[in-house]
Amino acid sequence: MGAGHAHRLYRHGHSPVHALPPQCKLAAVFCFVLVVVSTPRSAVWAFGLYAVLLATVAAVARVPAGFLLRRLLIEVPFVAFAVLMPFVAEGPRTEVLGLSLSVHGLWGAWNILAKGTLGVAASVLLASTTELRELLLGLQRLRLPALLVQIASFMIRYGDVITDEMRRMRVARASRGFEARGPRHWGVLAKSAGALFIRSYERGERVHLAMVSRGYAGSMPVIDDVTASRAQWSYAAVLPAAALLVCLMGWFL
Repeated sequence: MGAGHAHRLYRHGHSPVHALPPQCKLAAVFCFVLVVVSTPRSAVWAFGLYAVLLATVAAVARVPAGFLLRRLLIEVPFVAFAVLMPFVAEGPRTEVLGLSLSVHGLWGAWNILAKGTLGVAASVLLASTTELRELLLGLQRLRLPALLVQIASFMIRYGDVITDEMRRMRVARASRGFEARGPRHWGVLAKSAGALFIRSYERGERVHLAMVSRGYAGSMPVIDDVTASRAQWSYAAVLPAAALLVCLMGWFL
């Protein structure tokens, strides 16, 4: 891996959560989400406890509630889908505020909203306490296939390059008086998208040739490495272990 790549989701800090090795945090979040998904949807109180656990982690990591809530807006499309479920689902109906809603649809909407929100919140906490470069190193330490790690690395590194290319093309169109106002302008946007694809492909070929000329043989060198002690693994396991206890209570109580 090369130099670091800061992302707007990351919030710099020196909390105990920031200090954990990335592979510990990745494993903890994965296990937490797995436990949340396995919880019966009828155990409403369990999801409240999961939210308390995440709020505790956010407090320890010193991540403000506003920072977290703003980034939860990414799940708005899922919320819209969940809101429609009670209206379109079949099965027994019930009256809510004068509206005839499906009982199965209401439970399905609750299931999506509760589990989806908790999963997104856990992911946002992971991203806000771990740099992207460290996440890649963590995936490597967790023995994710090297090819997938390289693809993720290139996607992260050159995503901003492509975004900047799009910005320059938009400025060039605006400087020539172009402004997309309706379907009649879609042809110009389609040609711009095609030109962007060709430029990206050519840039990728140039980057690959540059890498090969510098000795690239199918694997990226590891400049830095991260190891985790048994104490750090134990510290990271607190969240999924507490969530597992809540899940078991939800099944048997």
